[in-house]
Amino acid sequence: MKLTSAQLNAQLGKSALPTVIWISGDEPLLVIEASDQIRRAAKQAGVSERKIIDVDAKFDGAELIASNQSMSLFGDRELIELRLQNKFNDKGRKALLEYIETANPDNCLLIISDRIEAAQTKAKWFNKVVDAGWWLPIWPIEHNQLAGWLSQRFALHNLQADQDAIALMVERIDGNLLAAKQEIEKLALIAEDNRVTAETVLASVSDSSRYTVFDLASAMLVGDLTRSLKILSGLRGEGVEPPIVLWLLSRELRLLIELAEAGPQGLQGAFKRLRVFDKRQNDYKRALSRANLQHYQQCLLSCTDVDAMIKGQVKADPWHKLSELIVAISAPQVMAYSL
Repeated sequence: MKLTSAQLNAQLGKSALPTVIWISGDEPLLVIEASDQIRRAAKQAGVSERKIIDVDAKFDGAELIASNQSMSLFGDRELIELRLQNKFNDKGRKALLEYIETANPDNCLLIISDRIEAAQTKAKWFNKVVDAGWWLPIWPIEHNQLAGWLSQRFALHNLQADQDAIALMVERIDGNLLAAKQEIEKLALIAEDNRVTAETVLASVSDSSRYTVFDLASAMLVGDLTRSLKILSGLRGEGVEPPIVLWLLSRELRLLIELAEAGPQGLQGAFKRLRVFDKRQNDYKRALSRANLQHYQQCLLSCTDVDAMIKGQVKADPWHKLSELIVAISAPQVMAYSL
């Protein structure tokens, strides 16, 4: 059975732990918290022992099968944790299925992994695992969800944060929930009368934003110029090389050009052909509403200038040109972009 994070609490409260629980996701804090929740529930159910097995490229499942078959000297129930550092190989998958088919009812298997690719979710062996228990995919908190998430976190610590404080927190911890958790815990110690203002945040919260190039794509397409330039600066500070950013800009510009060429009548067909997910379609629509086909074609041509700077054929700073390109895409009205 597939569960959401919101459904996990209710499920733990109304049913016994299943044979297997698989938690997957790329957001460390949320994966850690969900795993801890399972461990607490297991302890309350009388599962007093815990065994951790690391799954690497050489994992053959022998230790998992042995743990399933072995009995504690005192008859204690056991939580077996598989921590995936690599995907299951053939032997590992067979061992996992064998475990499920012959599972010791006194034990519970907890699998913790990174995000699962769409192709794997369609595999027969994976669906057998899901049918035998629970699968909890953890998704990152999107930028537009972060303010609401922070409000909930403040409430958990009995803190009342005003809108300015939350907006400032969003700016400073964007993309780094672990930092957000630490900063809220710190604010809980220093806030007067349990109230958090922008001044409180300014005095105590460091700038812990952490971004990926895909965050840059999203901000740029929706036209958030301030956030786009901040993300670009953050990527540069984290050591991301200019060719990676150029690749992203070129890819997004090619997509925009194909969508613009399709025109309003053919836009939905183009989205389907180009495999643009539903939740990203509005981002591209906003970009298409800001500028015409010729503008984005000129921007794509300008990518060759950045490429020449990166290769040393032109003596100039590619980061400066990249920032100009981002301005041209995010807010073409801000500056007349000349090529």
